[in-house]
Amino acid sequence: MQTTRHTLVLTAGQSSGWVRDLGCQAWSIATALPTHELRRTLDANVLTCVVVDFTHGFNSDAHAALERLLALPNVGAVGLVAAGQLEDPLVRHLAVDHCLDVLSTPASPAQLTLSIAYAFDMLESRMHERDIDGNLLLRAGLKGGHQVHAEGSMIGSCEAMVALFRSIRKVARTDAPVFISGESGTGKELTAHEIHERSARRDRPFVVINCGAIPPHLLQSELFGYERGAFTGANQRKIGRVEAATGGTLFLDEIGDLPFESQASLLRFLQEKKLERIGGNQLHDIDVRIIAATHIDMPAAIESGRFRADLFHRLCVLRIDEPPLRARGTDIELLARRMLDRYRSDSQRTVRGFAPDAIAALYTYPWPGNVRELINRVRRAIVMSERPFITADDLDLGDYADRSTVSLAEAREEADRDVIQMALLRNRGSLSKAAIDLRISRVTLTRLLRARGMSAANFRSSRSAR
Repeated sequence: MQTTRHTLVLTAGQSSGWVRDLGCQAWSIATALPTHELRRTLDANVLTCVVVDFTHGFNSDAHAALERLLALPNVGAVGLVAAGQLEDPLVRHLAVDHCLDVLSTPASPAQLTLSIAYAFDMLESRMHERDIDGNLLLRAGLKGGHQVHAEGSMIGSCEAMVALFRSIRKVARTDAPVFISGESGTGKELTAHEIHERSARRDRPFVVINCGAIPPHLLQSELFGYERGAFTGANQRKIGRVEAATGGTLFLDEIGDLPFESQASLLRFLQEKKLERIGGNQLHDIDVRIIAATHIDMPAAIESGRFRADLFHRLCVLRIDEPPLRARGTDIELLARRMLDRYRSDSQRTVRGFAPDAIAALYTYPWPGNVRELINRVRRAIVMSERPFITADDLDLGDYADRSTVSLAEAREEADRDVIQMALLRNRGSLSKAAIDLRISRVTLTRLLRARGMSAANFRSSRSAR
């Protein structure tokens, strides 16, 4: 089914004759001012090319509204500027960073038609890269008919994640201890938190303690607290993590690293549901739900004598296995795009999505650090990328990109780069002369160079050195 297309002309003055000339095209035309109401009325399911006519000028409020408008995922922009207008920082920011193409006026209907067609092509490709939280439509994850499921802050469409979401909802209905097994970085704490949020204890505390991050000689007091004078430096009573979670949920992260001497105390608490602070002589009834998690192979730890079998069986009444990232199929791309949407503001540049080689690398790489590693790689790429689309090299996964096949977009990118390079070499790095050779405006050539990380100065120096 053909996607609905709409071309919108934004101008602060009277529209030029070229608006009427475009009426013969297969796109509907509308002339409007960039207002807050306009952004709200745009249909998110319609691809919209916004032709921004900067020649009449916009006030500062209009610039702010324009920036919000052009950031919409279904909107692509073509800018029209008069001579010297790019000297204005506001116009330059909107034209260079937010417009897919920029034309100098007067622009012919043919030039404008080509630019609008290019904008729609980019929007069509972007449709296969976008949407996650209601504003965007991640069609890449839905191509095979998969539905994106969400459990709080967790998302997924693969069978393993759908099964995980079902398990979360089931175990949340009971108070039995839950044991979550999975590799480091898979999101075990997120799963524990979602269980708590769906339980009858959701309005009570969710307390986390990492059993492997606290020195063994302090762990006992962190878990159970102590009375004043229990030891040197105990100047006042301290409530432990177990008691702090009363009525709620206690999440024992990395329980496999719990020191052997502390395991007996935890087992006694689980059996009796009573707690005695260090240095105290009074038992306190504690109502708390226990969720434990670890990346350690527990049967092996029990076999080697590092973990008590009786404690493990107390903790592992209900078991959930967290799937590793490499087993989540298209969810890898789904999560990467979600992280891009969440952290894209970290970049000083406009980062629009992932290049094809980056997508290939995401699926090829084994992800030993799982979701945590994915988040770190995407955040780094957002900051370090110098192009609108993040590449495999930006993710530091260049060795995992399948470069044996070339997509149409990649072939076009490479051909454009070669043609631009030859034009600059022929004209000794002169932007104006190269633009004339390429039959494009100087502004458009500047934008193309910037998008590809190229500099005309390099071609001037390489020519003069000969």
